[in-house]
Amino acid sequence: MDTNIGIWIVLLVLIIFVFIVLVRAVRIIPQARAGVVERLGKYQRTLNPGLTILIPFVDRLLPLLDLREQVVSFPPQPVITEDNLVVSIDTVIYFQVTDPRAATYEIANYIQAVEQLTTTTLRNVVGGLNLEEALTSRDQINGQLRGVLDEATGRWGIRVSRVELKAIDPPHSIQDSMEKQMRADRDRRAAILTAEGVKQSQILTAEGERQAAILKAEGDAKAAILRADGESQAIQKVFDAIHKGNPTQKLLAYQYLQTLPKLADGSSNKLWIIPSEVGEALKGIGSVLGAATPDGASPDAAGGGPGEDHGSPARGLL
Repeated sequence: MDTNIGIWIVLLVLIIFVFIVLVRAVRIIPQARAGVVERLGKYQRTLNPGLTILIPFVDRLLPLLDLREQVVSFPPQPVITEDNLVVSIDTVIYFQVTDPRAATYEIANYIQAVEQLTTTTLRNVVGGLNLEEALTSRDQINGQLRGVLDEATGRWGIRVSRVELKAIDPPHSIQDSMEKQMRADRDRRAAILTAEGVKQSQILTAEGERQAAILKAEGDAKAAILRADGESQAIQKVFDAIHKGNPTQKLLAYQYLQTLPKLADGSSNKLWIIPSEVGEALKGIGSVLGAATPDGASPDAAGGGPGEDHGSPARGLL
């Protein structure tokens, strides 16, 4: 009975041993992972993704390394600029393990090493720039950081693909001064734009008024020319009509007398000067009236003898 129990115990121990050996001998490496194998404490090989067999108790598999691109965000670091201002800068590093053996044996902690190298390099780069240049030269700083980090981490089996400055925070007093300066610049630009708008508006208004005055003057000139041409044509037609009608001296004298009252028409006329030609016109009218008497007598006979002065026709009309 005791013999059977001993045999079962031995079999159970053998089964456990075989299970442990199989577990330690058969390993599965996932995709995008890599494993470093040490044999008797010495580097033996690097395991690629897939199934692999190890020698139990002889080979030792170190923790697997991630071959994917990794992103590490470092805490804000105080950096002094060229103009002696302390700014806080957050950095983000994108890197990838390209050589698992070098990443395992060339550096103890590559994450910490990259962080420290980033901090020192950032202080060297930003220390040569003033605050304004540091705020506006992120691409330049990123490029310099990436070049230095990639060169230093190459022998560690790490490739730095990208470095980004997540935030650059100047002191609060500097931020207040910058906000005031930006506000003043915006107010100045707004005032300049307003003045430019007013100036442009006044220029356009003056130009419009000048064009309107020019057009009005041109219109008045053309209207005056047209009126003068019309009056000239009307006078010419009247003149031609008079000459074609061949008026007599008597008709002209009669028309002259009819025109005289129109010269005195109007409330503003206080004094009427009789032209000297009125006498000649009245003489013509008198001769016409004398010629029109029924008995054919002369005007002197109709009006009295030559010695009697009854007044001239002009004096009687006036």
